[in-house]
Amino acid sequence: MKIIIAGAGKVGAGIAQSLEAEGHDITLIDRDSATIDRMVNELDVICCLGNATHLDTLREAGTDQADIFMAVTESDEVNMICALAARRLGARYIVARIRDPEYLTQTEFLREAVGLSVIVNPEYECAKEISRILRFPSAVRVETFSKGSAEIIDYRVPEGSPLHGLDLLECGRRFGAKVLVSVVERGDEALIPNGDFVLRSGDKLSLMGEGRELRRFFTAVGGKRRRVKKVMIMGGSRTSVYLADLLDESGISATVFDRSRERCDELCDLIPHARVICGDAARDEVLLEEGIRSADAFVALTGDDGDNIVTAMYAKRCGVPKTVVKVNMRHFSGMLDGEGDSMITPKEIVSQQITGFVRAISNSAASSSIETIHKLAGGRIEAMEFKVGESANCLGVPLRDLKPRKGVLISAITRGEKTLIPNGSTTIESGDHAVVIAPAGMLRDINDIMGGER
Repeated sequence: MKIIIAGAGKVGAGIAQSLEAEGHDITLIDRDSATIDRMVNELDVICCLGNATHLDTLREAGTDQADIFMAVTESDEVNMICALAARRLGARYIVARIRDPEYLTQTEFLREAVGLSVIVNPEYECAKEISRILRFPSAVRVETFSKGSAEIIDYRVPEGSPLHGLDLLECGRRFGAKVLVSVVERGDEALIPNGDFVLRSGDKLSLMGEGRELRRFFTAVGGKRRRVKKVMIMGGSRTSVYLADLLDESGISATVFDRSRERCDELCDLIPHARVICGDAARDEVLLEEGIRSADAFVALTGDDGDNIVTAMYAKRCGVPKTVVKVNMRHFSGMLDGEGDSMITPKEIVSQQITGFVRAISNSAASSSIETIHKLAGGRIEAMEFKVGESANCLGVPLRDLKPRKGVLISAITRGEKTLIPNGSTTIESGDHAVVIAPAGMLRDINDIMGGER
């Protein structure tokens, strides 16, 4: 597909990198020459220097022939102008990055008025992921499928865990919860295990199941911690505002720190239900004075990866059981990889959202459509949610007879309001939402689980 991306910042570059790997024809537009030079050297894409709000620039980039136009600059207003112009020039699908909380309540109006196919809001998506993580403090990451009916949780097996030394069949018998271990990361390996696989301390597991079954599992293995009631948030960003609102809806109190007096005054109006502290949370005396030792979780959301990581490490030393850190550079992930640590990268969250959308519209088969896609194990494994159509070639076949391709695991099936962790007798039916685990790039359609054969 021909895809044009206006804005080559962290989000735009991340999307371009992800879609380039999918084999699409990508054109990047940016008005900064240094950014364009860097993209030319780093990515195999066409780069266009210019202002994406100007029609001449859009025409030069070939917007009239674009299958998808994405406006992901730093400015919401610029993105909307670009989107309107691209729609007028003939781009088929329009994606716009719109981040301001004031626009959140107007998304349907914006979709209709501007002609948007997808609205991308990295800060809101980050806040939602953090709020999910704080519901499962033992988890490293939490992702949802089927509008929340099924969840996949990353969990590191701690030292002394009853899981150590058990194979997966024995785990199922001993702990009883209807949960499936979909992926295991061990050292540099990412494995899609079978029932004979033996777990070890230090393994990072991707667990699939309904929320109540996952909670039951964590209780059984001793991994369930006390409920998070008090959260400290470092940085008064948009993400912090969204997160404070989500935490308030869940009955969790939030304290937000920011260095700027002007920003703190704004935060007092935006999130009146939260405590707002004007101070530098990177200074230990500020955190100690505000009660860091009694916090259930610490969330670092400034724009400085180093400050975020170091301050989260200090919070752990103060006894905070759960830390969540936002980073822009994924290579920092090894610095915070202990029990109770979680790390999120906004550009990766957006890339997953956009990749799923692009795959859905580029798939012309009627057998399925991709609803959701999540990258696991550093992007080496994908968890894809397919909505199964009437022409799928796997309908009505018990999974024991389906014989999927090597490395493919059908990990959950949502049928109506019921989510199933499948066994050998389970079948896939038209209208189901099937979550399939596979190596990255292997599957585009539900029929691909068998390589197009029966």
